[in-house]
Amino acid sequence: MKAIFRKELADHFSSWRLAILFVLVFLTSAAGLYSAQQGIRGAATGTEFIFLRLFTAEGEILPPLTTFIVLLVPIIGIALGFDAINREYSSGTISGILSQPIFRDSVINGKFLAGLVTLSTMMMAIVLIVAGFGLTMIGIPPTSEEIIRLFLYLFFIIVYGAFWLGVAMLFSILFRRIATSLLTSIALWLLFSFFIALIAPAIANAIAPTANGTEAVIQNFQIQQTIMRISPNYLFSEVTTVLLLPEVRSLGLVTLGEVVYMILNPLPLVQSLIIIWPHLTSLLSITMVCFAAGYIVFMRQEIRAV
Repeated sequence: MKAIFRKELADHFSSWRLAILFVLVFLTSAAGLYSAQQGIRGAATGTEFIFLRLFTAEGEILPPLTTFIVLLVPIIGIALGFDAINREYSSGTISGILSQPIFRDSVINGKFLAGLVTLSTMMMAIVLIVAGFGLTMIGIPPTSEEIIRLFLYLFFIIVYGAFWLGVAMLFSILFRRIATSLLTSIALWLLFSFFIALIAPAIANAIAPTANGTEAVIQNFQIQQTIMRISPNYLFSEVTTVLLLPEVRSLGLVTLGEVVYMILNPLPLVQSLIIIWPHLTSLLSITMVCFAAGYIVFMRQEIRAV
């Protein structure tokens, strides 16, 4: 597997595709810093966790950096995996690779690991660029809890990207045509990013119309949230909210009676992790399911010498 991993990693870092993706990474970092500069300038001076505001502050024109990351990570994952396997079939190199003393599972494992390392490098670059330039901008060093929260956020970004990389590789195995696997991956990304957010309110209003009283409003919100959580994009957005905004104490609907008994302090890190623990297990589970499905299909495919 080491030989496949090194070859794929070298191909990634020497390709024009990665150069274009790194341009997107730097543009995203610049947009995030611009938003943070405007958002922090307008924030209250006594705001806690000011360093985390670099990633969540919204500018007058642009959204916060976290919004860009939710959209950018799937694009990178798809770009790195949509032709990982069918490219070898179309070029006729797959039979030559497997004729060497290399196990078949080493091919898919090495390609997935190389794509994941490449994606992790780009995401780490965004976090370090924003953190470094942001530190000189605000002049306030991060606390130990802010650093831990930021590293946990980076870990969740990598898990989120691993899902999209696994999806793209699965379609690359299922479809022999590169264009088909790319279009299918993009269609799934559009479904999770936009279409679910459009149909969730319609389904909730059909089941529990809000005109039926307070209980119907609560049920309507719960139905919408349940439907939205089908999307890994929404799960990752909720993780982002809890980790980078410690003031958020709940992801559900909070009544006025519950707010009265809440202490207006940031949530401790352990409590934040308890809230997002189901999100982590969900993201890891669907990632493993996608990779396992692609693994099984690839191991059973018939490969003929060309």
